[in-house]
Amino acid sequence: MFIFGIAVMVKLANIQFVQGDEYRAKASERIVKDFVIPANRGNVYSVNGNLLATSIPKYDIRFDALTPTSSIFEENLKTLCDSLAKFPGRKTSSQYQRLIRKARANKNRYLLLAKNLGYLEYMRMRTFPMLKLSPFKGGLIVEQKTKREHPMGGIAQRTIGYERIDEEGNVTRPGLDGAFGVKYLRGTDGKHAKQQIGKNQWKPIVDYNKIEPKDGLDVYTTIDVNIQDIAHHALLKQLEYYEAEHGCVVVMEVETGEIRAISNLGRTEKGTYYERLNYAVGESHEPGSTFKVMALMAALEDKVVDTATIVDTKKGVKTFYRRKIYDSHHGAMVKFL
Repeated sequence: MFIFGIAVMVKLANIQFVQGDEYRAKASERIVKDFVIPANRGNVYSVNGNLLATSIPKYDIRFDALTPTSSIFEENLKTLCDSLAKFPGRKTSSQYQRLIRKARANKNRYLLLAKNLGYLEYMRMRTFPMLKLSPFKGGLIVEQKTKREHPMGGIAQRTIGYERIDEEGNVTRPGLDGAFGVKYLRGTDGKHAKQQIGKNQWKPIVDYNKIEPKDGLDVYTTIDVNIQDIAHHALLKQLEYYEAEHGCVVVMEVETGEIRAISNLGRTEKGTYYERLNYAVGESHEPGSTFKVMALMAALEDKVVDTATIVDTKKGVKTFYRRKIYDSHHGAMVKFL
């Protein structure tokens, strides 16, 4: 029994210290995990059909230097490196050859060839020698990510909005992009199975998705980009002139009630202005007597009254649904203007 126990201990020690690396490598090759493929977020458009928010795909291109056979590798390496060298601002063909040969010698299965490529650049790279083969012959690894872009820059940023998730999972969703994000813009994520090829390194095991992502829906707003641009710069000019802490502008089309522009600008410590908060919504309250001016302008414009009209104030008392409302000033017959 004692001899048997010693034999077991020797075998365990052999597996752990002598054959451990071999078994760990084999276990790593068998680790397969489903990865989320984020759906393309829907676009946000103005009433003119201009883009207010859109998602732009970006691509990182990596290379598994162990996947190609020796014949495929040697036959295609120089032409591949010649093609890679034609990308502006990148390495020469000879530098790429040294880099890729070194990666193959070091058994690097996750060599970065290009980062943050646009769609056209990505499609062009897929036509390069060796990379145009299937991922299981040519070693191509594509990692896609999506970046949210706002073509108008900082104009109407709080109104157009966004959806952001921090490292702790807290979600911030201001503006239209946030309000319509969950139900309409977000879409449905897909899934793709990947195999672990190294520490924090994963490679697709098939050339199709386990679950295809479904793109989000587009949202069309009543914002007019021309009116929005005018409102933004008019507000900015006045804030800078008076060195105000913040201000907002809302432009409504009176015939339809549709909002054509909303601008919210707040002042930084350096004296510049940006879309800090949605003051138009966050600081809204009853207009009070200031609304009298707008009511007066509307009445004059529609010729309901003129400057000579006499109004009976009923001594400052108004009956409304059998209740009496008393004004702070008791008058009688007064001139409209």
